[in-house]
Formats: sequence, structure tokens, C-alpha cells
Amino acid sequence: MKAVSLVINGKQSEATIEPRLNLVDFLRDHCELTATHIGCEHGVCGACTVLIDGVPARSCITFTVAADRAAITTLEGFAGDPAMNTLREAFAEHHGLQCGFCTPGMLMTARDIVTRFPDADEKRIRMELAGNLCRCTGYVGIVKAIQDALVKLKAAPALPQAVRGIGPAGSHPPAVHKERGAAPALSGRAMAAASTENFDVVDWAAIEREGVELQQSFVVPFPRADVWRFFADLGHVTRCMPGARLTTPVQGGRAEGEVTVKLGPIVSAFQGVLDVARDDAAFRGTVRGAGRDSRSPSSARAIIRYSIDAPDVSSSQVGVTVKFLLSGPLAQFSRGGLVKDIADQLTRVFARNLEARLSGKPLQDHQAQTLDAGAVARSALWARIRSFFMRT
Repeated sequence: MKAVSLVINGKQSEATIEPRLNLVDFLRDHCELTATHIGCEHGVCGACTVLIDGVPARSCITFTVAADRAAITTLEGFAGDPAMNTLREAFAEHHGLQCGFCTPGMLMTARDIVTRFPDADEKRIRMELAGNLCRCTGYVGIVKAIQDALVKLKAAPALPQAVRGIGPAGSHPPAVHKERGAAPALSGRAMAAASTENFDVVDWAAIEREGVELQQSFVVPFPRADVWRFFADLGHVTRCMPGARLTTPVQGGRAEGEVTVKLGPIVSAFQGVLDVARDDAAFRGTVRGAGRDSRSPSSARAIIRYSIDAPDVSSSQVGVTVKFLLSGPLAQFSRGGLVKDIADQLTRVFARNLEARLSGKPLQDHQAQTLDAGAVARSALWARIRSFFMRT
């Protein structure tokens, strides 16, 4: 059992719970906040969407202990909120609901849209709604309701800016994710500069304690000295990974880079800083990275440790251990099975590209500008299916 303390709809809530208790079950069963619905329980349908530190998140795949000390807002917490009241009226007027099961999650996402994108067009609205599924309406009424609410809210007095706390789940730098009337979000070069400024205050100990851990290992037919020398050039290494590239060279053990990832309808461009440390005598290295998505309030922090061992004089075994934390909307995709499938497949891609570059051959896997994580996961799934039928 573990003690947690959360602020739920502005009220302090403390409890002693099982570490594996999902946030949606805690809200419904312990707090009797039943507007948060349970749908797929896999983070796909969006019916369980709540705000964690002001950022929409799936409560069905969020452990309550991971939200300890965070501020949680459910649909019940928006009584009297002008944006939510306008949306509720618009949903009723434009028939944006039928059975109503998805409606609480839709309203939570819709409020996020109208407060972040006051000039959103239909394309932007549909893209932002892509994580919320509705089996009844065909989405036409929902989109019209949000468009109508945007028009009415523009004509109304400016909405008050939300005060967003920084917690362990959904945390983000204050300037990145703002309500109507706030300063514009950082982007591009300014985003990378802000990442550089904040790199030295990252709580790396929290990543060691709480980060999702992945371990990978593969063998390449080249001597350890050659592989170690290759890993010394971070630019060569990043070119072996789809979607990754350095934007500045390594200087004083640091470099700037970016990773572009596509997962379903979400495309994220993480820009940030890498810190590199190498132990030449032990053939061990550590890379710490912290970055933010220039298109959303998502952020990522990771500690990567790698080693090069020599099973024999003509081959090398590369071992990689990664601990990472995601925050913001992309945190919903930190589920172990999905991440493990993607990591397994990417390891195979990286190993093939590493072997090709060491051989002086063209890359066997094209260096894509964007890492399509969904396609990688599907490829990993098909590999599992093929393996299953080959064994039977």
C-alpha cells in the first residue's frame, strides 16, 4: 500500500492505495466522481480523459501513485467555467452526443482545444479530437459544436488564464502550454534554447527512480575497437536511427538535436539537449537527453547507457539500457507493451544500419525524416504473429 496526496477539483485528497490502482478507478470508486467514464481501458478511446496539471491525459492508463502531488481536474471540476458552459450548450444545440458515453472525454478535449487554439479551423479540431472515439455521431455535430463555441468565446470577454501546477505527471515548462490570453508557445530555435537553459536543473534522480526501463542487446561482426570508435561520433550514431538528427555538433560533451515521431494522428518534434560521457577504458558510455515537443506540451527526458563487449576478436556485443519519462499528451503512450514492441523493432533497424555504416555500405533501412512509431509497432506485431505460427 502507498500513501498519495492529490488536489482533485481544487480539494485536497489523501488516501492509502494499492500501487497498481488506475487513476480512473480511484476517481470513480474512491472519490465518487463518475463523470469520468471507463471505456477501452487501453488509452485508446479517450472516454476517461482528465486534466493532470492542466494537461489532458488518459486516466485509465495512469497509475494513481504516478499522479501523487499533482492537480487533477475532472468534468465535475468545471462547474461555472465559461468555456465549458459554452461547450455544453453548443453540444446540445448541434446534437454533438447520442448515447453520451464518450461525451465527458469529448468535452474535456474540446475545452483544451478552445483554450489553446482560439483560431482553430475544422482540420485542427479534427486532428485534436483524433484521440477521442465516438461510435454514434460521426463527429459532425461535435466539430460544429466546437466551431460554434469558438465563435461565441471570441465575442465574450477574455477567459481567465488557468493556474497550472508543475507535478510529476503532465508537468511542463510554464511558457509552453497556455490558455487564451497567455503568451504564445515557444517554437523552433527558441524551444531548443529554452531546453538548453533548463537542462542543468532536470531531476535526473527522478528518472532513475521512476523512469520506464528498456534493455536491448545485439551483436555486430566488427571488432570492439571499431564499434567503440564509431560510437564516439554522435552524428554517425543518430543517422542510424529514423527520425533523429543532430542540429549542432558535440562541443564540451554537449550537443543539440531533434527527434520527429509519428504515433497515429500525433506528430511530435522533440528538440533538446544531449549530454555525452564516455569511459574509453571500460568501453562504456552515458547519454542524457531532455527535450520538448515544439507542437504540444509534451516533454521527454532519458538516460541512455551503452556498453561494447567483445565475445571474440572479430565481433562486438552492444548493450543498451534506457530509462525515460514522458509528460504531457504523449505520456499516455508509455505503456510497457507498446513501448517494448517499438524498442525491439527499432533495435533491429539500428543494428542493421550500424552494420551497414561500419561496412561502408548504404543504409539498409532508409533514414526517414519522421519515425513512424505506429508503423514500427505494427511491424513488430506482425513479426510476433509470424513467429507464433512458425512455432505451431
